[in-house]
Amino acid sequence: QLQLVESGGGLVQPGGSLRLSCAASGFTLDYYAMGWFRQAPGKEREGVSRISSRGGITNYADSVKGRFTISRDNARATVYLQMNSLKPEDTAVYYCAASPSAYWNLHTGTHWDTPSAYDYWGQGTQVTVSS
Repeated sequence: QLQLVESGGGLVQPGGSLRLSCAASGFTLDYYAMGWFRQAPGKEREGVSRISSRGGITNYADSVKGRFTISRDNARATVYLQMNSLKPEDTAVYYCAASPSAYWNLHTGTHWDTPSAYDYWGQGTQVTVSS
């Protein structure tokens, strides 16, 4: 059974840090690019970051550049999102998602944060930034 499970969310003060984890099971992570998305109440889901299957290429939303870092450990089938200097506007449910690497070879014009490019999604973890 293919599954993605996020963890690491919680309540943090502005300026604080959190590290989210996304554990994959039921498929080989090596063949998938992995993305993090978030959705705040009343807003559309937005892409936060993406990492290629071997970790050589990363993408970030402008709003998180310089503050968030995506990484992966394929041996552990886990993807991480290190979030530093958190702001109240980072408050959202964070989701990880998996997209076959082959998809990007066939659809070179697709932007990395296109939700339909991702086949598998986790249930999400809540991140709340508040004093």
